[in-house]
Amino acid sequence: MKIACLSFTDNGFIIGESITSKLTEKFYSNYIVEHFVNKEIEGGIKAYLPKLVREYDGLVFISATGIAVRMIAPFVKDKKKDPAVVVVDDLGRYSISLLSGHIGGANVLAKDISLAIDAVAIITTGSDARGLEAIDYFSMTKGYHIESMEMAKTLTAMMVNNRKVGFYSEDLPVISYKNLTVYNHIPCNNDEIEGLIIVSSKKTIDTKIPYILLRPKNINIGIGCRRGVEGKKIIDGIYDVLNILDLSSHGIKAIGTIDIKKDEKGIKEAAEHFNCPIKIFTKEEINKVEDNLTRSEFVKGKVGVYSVSEPCAKLLGGKLLAAKKVYEGITISITKEETHG
Repeated sequence: MKIACLSFTDNGFIIGESITSKLTEKFYSNYIVEHFVNKEIEGGIKAYLPKLVREYDGLVFISATGIAVRMIAPFVKDKKKDPAVVVVDDLGRYSISLLSGHIGGANVLAKDISLAIDAVAIITTGSDARGLEAIDYFSMTKGYHIESMEMAKTLTAMMVNNRKVGFYSEDLPVISYKNLTVYNHIPCNNDEIEGLIIVSSKKTIDTKIPYILLRPKNINIGIGCRRGVEGKKIIDGIYDVLNILDLSSHGIKAIGTIDIKKDEKGIKEAAEHFNCPIKIFTKEEINKVEDNLTRSEFVKGKVGVYSVSEPCAKLLGGKLLAAKKVYEGITISITKEETHG
């Protein structure tokens, strides 16, 4: 986590230097910290703030809370994208999580700063105050995609207000959620609970209970294609296969292909569209796993292996869900990994 520490007074400078050194020293694998001093920047920190918001994951204001609020206000846009903001008074007594406590990591940062400089951490989010794990924080730590931030807020509010909320994961008992009633199926209608947290790759959910969907990144896609196939065709093909398998595209973890296709524009466009990395495999790697998979002498003659999409999906990890799907100039295979929490 890349942190900008901002100080405005002489004593604030001392606290800033302490945070910069001690936070890195105590949590060296978690933070990269840089200290910016108001009087040393042309135009002051206020003029430099747009750059800091763009380039840093978190901002630590060593100032009064009001100063931090006024300075950061123009940049507060989206709960999913806002930087973590922590305020430390210039006597170093308090470390206050001000903005983006869960997803942005301000709550954790505030606690770590408090440990680094022996300050009191101030965390005001309702779930934390009650010892509950907020849904957005839970999702962030597991790497899940939150289908609806509004429903995440609704279900977290239910938990804070002691309403009965249930939890289901498609890979129970591997994953659990503390303090909640855990189900080994998705209840359709249950008088015992008023809301439901669901961890699932399935696109179709059958329940009448208010719910939030959390998507695990556990779907891998192997792709083979002829030269020059446009990205839209690959993207449409992936959506089609996912629809057939009743899977959400938000669960896509990675796309894999053979090394001779590493520069294919269409595959790159598909990876960008689904916001996932591309993993490139060599012929030697594919040869090791292509036994018992679909074999094509034509493909062997063209690229040196009997198949591309199926072995690449298999190499990415997980269980092959179906035989490869063939579209015009494109082959697509999908594997699904177990969800581990």
